Amino acid sequence: MNMNHKPVEVIIVGAGSRSMNYASYALRHPDQMRVVGVVDPNPLRRAHVAEQYGLTAEMVFSDVEALVARPKLADAAINGTLDAQHVATSLPLLQKGYDLLLEKPIGIAEDEVLGLYRTAQAYGRKVMICHVLRYAPFYVELKRELEAGTIGDILHMQTEENVDYHHMATAFVRGKFANQAQGGSSFLMQKCCHDLDLITWFQSKVRPVKVSSYGGRSYFRESRAPQGSGSRCLTDCAIEANCPFSAKKLYVDHPLWQVYVWPRYLDGVRLSEEEKLASLRTDNPFGRCVWRCDNDIADHQAVMMEFEDGSTAVHNLVGGAAKACRTVHITGTKGEIYGELEEGFFVVRHPHLREGGVYSERRVEIPVSRDMHGGGDHRLVEDFVRVVRGDASAQFSTSLEHALVGHLVGFRADASMASGTSTKIDWSAVMSK
Repeated sequence: MNMNHKPVEVIIVGAGSRSMNYASYALRHPDQMRVVGVVDPNPLRRAHVAEQYGLTAEMVFSDVEALVARPKLADAAINGTLDAQHVATSLPLLQKGYDLLLEKPIGIAEDEVLGLYRTAQAYGRKVMICHVLRYAPFYVELKRELEAGTIGDILHMQTEENVDYHHMATAFVRGKFANQAQGGSSFLMQKCCHDLDLITWFQSKVRPVKVSSYGGRSYFRESRAPQGSGSRCLTDCAIEANCPFSAKKLYVDHPLWQVYVWPRYLDGVRLSEEEKLASLRTDNPFGRCVWRCDNDIADHQAVMMEFEDGSTAVHNLVGGAAKACRTVHITGTKGEIYGELEEGFFVVRHPHLREGGVYSERRVEIPVSRDMHGGGDHRLVEDFVRVVRGDASAQFSTSLEHALVGHLVGFRADASMASGTSTKIDWSAVMSK
């Protein structure tokens, strides 16, 4: 990256865990990016960010309206608000002249996402969606193999995301994404708009034109509650000691998902073990039995799509697996690629009839980063800095225009699952709305 540029100045909008992770790029690379402001309704969160980044009082705002009432104060904004707030908070930022790094999903409905796209075009703003897996080395190398024609033309793609049982129980049964009316997004759009984006990226020369989907909430419901379970793990449950979803085991003994579970954790508040147990016994929603929550999202779903050239793809989303993993299997006219993100390698196979075997196999090792999303988070931010600067070297892989395709597949898939019918995508009609 050109070291002669001054740092790109950004304002954090919604100081949650995702936007703070992206913003931390500025702490590692202060010569490239600088955080100059924050917008968040939580006064403790605002104060914490202000202290961390040395912000003055006039650069701290409680809402986007207060920010845009001022002259433009930075080059760009990092929008990490809740899903249902993404579009409403992004529109005034674009109109004010800010470029935007927007957390996924773009929005919670097809029409509002298309409206955001039209606004970005009208104001000439650069919008980059946080589809960080496009920047993860695993998928970058896999995409290179596809573009090199290693396996020929794509015939079929199969991807899978297995959400492990403790993540499922925390975020999608007990937590803020469990109820679509409250969280805004479906399970598919909250968890797998990444995967749908990857599929459309792998097959980027043609668009998906047919979508169908099946699934539902089959396991995490009261009718499946085991005998002896109660309403809360630590008050009236006779099987807590042996239950894999025990709130005590997950959140106190290990502890997992602290940023979700403990009040004001992001603000630096730390509870004692006694305080944690008391919280889980009383009003903490993460102390509830997983079979007796207000969750209404699916816990498993299959999405099928057909592309303009007749190729097909299937994505499977499974909630409650023992091991979290993303897998990919792409079959082409000359061979196939199979891999698992978390294992840090994929294999390339070709038909090869010979003595002792019927195929050849080449293993491609990809160092697994401990960063989230396979090391893609800060690589995405690095490219965003280039995009804002107008550097010719910027990939701009996850532009709003590119990200629209996978999102529309997801919205149509959810509609298909609800109606029990498949749907077609007329792209000329969609883009002329």
